[in-house]
This record gives sequence, structure tokens and C-alpha cells, in this order.
Amino acid sequence: MAGVIVVFDFDKTIIDVDSDDWVIDGLGLTERFNELLHTMPWNCLMDKLLGELNEQGRTIEDIAACLKSIPLHPQIISAIKSAYSLGCDLRVVSDANMFYIETILKHHELFDYFSEINTNPSYVDDNGRLTIVPYHDFHTSVHGCALCPPNMCKGLIIDRIRDSTMKDSTAAKKFIYLGDGRGDYCPALKLDESDKVLPRKDYPLWNLIQKNPQLIRAEIHAWCNAAELEETLVQLIHANTSDSIAADCKSLSALPSHHEALVLHPLPVQQ
Repeated sequence: MAGVIVVFDFDKTIIDVDSDDWVIDGLGLTERFNELLHTMPWNCLMDKLLGELNEQGRTIEDIAACLKSIPLHPQIISAIKSAYSLGCDLRVVSDANMFYIETILKHHELFDYFSEINTNPSYVDDNGRLTIVPYHDFHTSVHGCALCPPNMCKGLIIDRIRDSTMKDSTAAKKFIYLGDGRGDYCPALKLDESDKVLPRKDYPLWNLIQKNPQLIRAEIHAWCNAAELEETLVQLIHANTSDSIAADCKSLSALPSHHEALVLHPLPVQQ
């Protein structure tokens, strides 16, 4: 096993668009979105717009069909499959919602490659209305992170994943974190020297890192598109595997021998 946990953001990382925007534009809510944009938190706004879609007679099948029309680059698909085949534990940490992510990943037959999806919960009620609820219920308590939106602190999720994997394994896991947005900055700050962060170049996460790169302890490897994401990710996984093998060999060579070496003597040649 590679001993690596690969954490993907979803919007503008796995898919090349924002899934909320895609649904809003695709189902005719752009004007309404612009009216409400500055009146409430993003998470609450998305839920309200989904309620209005339901009132208009739009079905959950309409939303699913819209999501399935989102393109997914073939090299993103191969990057996910390659990381999985190399023994990595793949996870999603996203401020989208479960219905959107699950629908898209299942449509592309990728859902089962991920051991865990951390995102805003969602459910369909008896009236067929899709409801989104915040990952952190900020109505009852705040998560206390000034860097993150009220509904989700991705840094706390990374802490929880690290703690849970340390309990289940004698060896510490290394993280590779891929993201693009402002919400990915907090988890990037949580990474250690042995971890890697892969920000999408010229997107908010990259820009924040560039302002003060010494705050990031992890190695920084930027990417621009799906081809660069796949190439960089696979190279880093292979490098980690090679380092692990070299470390194991070094440890074995340092072990004391408890047996005498077997010496082979040549047999006498009969005349």
C-alpha cells in the first residue's frame, strides 16, 4: 500500500466547474440568484433556491439530469483510478453537497473509488424537494475558524481524518491535498512537512499561498489543468512508494544478524 491519503476538493478540482452555479444556470435561476446573493450565507442560499425549484415543479430527476451533463475530463478519471490502483485512500472534502457529488461520481462510475465523502448533507423529502443542511450546524454552535465559511471548516475535517487514521494504523499516513478555492487554505495550513498540497494555479488557494508561502509546511506542487493534475499526482504517489521501499530496505539492512552466514565451499574436482 502507498500509505497515502489523497484528499480531493470537488468543484473546480474534480469537475472543472462549480456544481451550484451549473444547476442555477441550467435550471433558469441565475436572475433570482443574483437578487439574493448578498442576503444570506451561500449554503442557505443554495437551499432556498432548491426550494423555489421545487415550487416551480422541477423534480429531483431534473436536477440529476442537469448534474449528469457536467463534463468530467478523461484525465481526471484516470488520475482517480491510478491513485486508487496504487493503493491510496481517496477522500472528498467539499463545500458542495452529497446529492450533487454522489450523482456526478456515480454517473461516471467513480463513487466506489472513494472511502469517504465529507460535504454538506442533503436529502429528498416526501414532496421531492432536495434540502441541503450545513456540515457544521452554525445555527447551534460555531466551529471557531475565521478562515472558513460558517457551514464548513475543512481544516477540522483534515484533523479528524488524521486522528482517525493514526488510531487505526501504526504508521502515520501522508496526505496529498488537491484544491482550488479559498476554503482549501485552512486545510493546507494543517498539513505537515511530509505532506503535499496541490493548488490549482491562479485560483484563490494558489493566490493565498503565494502571499505567504512560508506558512505552508507541506510541499507545494501547482497544477493548471487535468493533464497536469494527473501527471503531478501520479508522480508524487510513485515517489512516496519509492521512498517507503528505500526506508524499509535501510531498516532491514540495519537489523542485527542472529545467524551465521552460510559459506559455500567448492567441491573437489575428481581426477
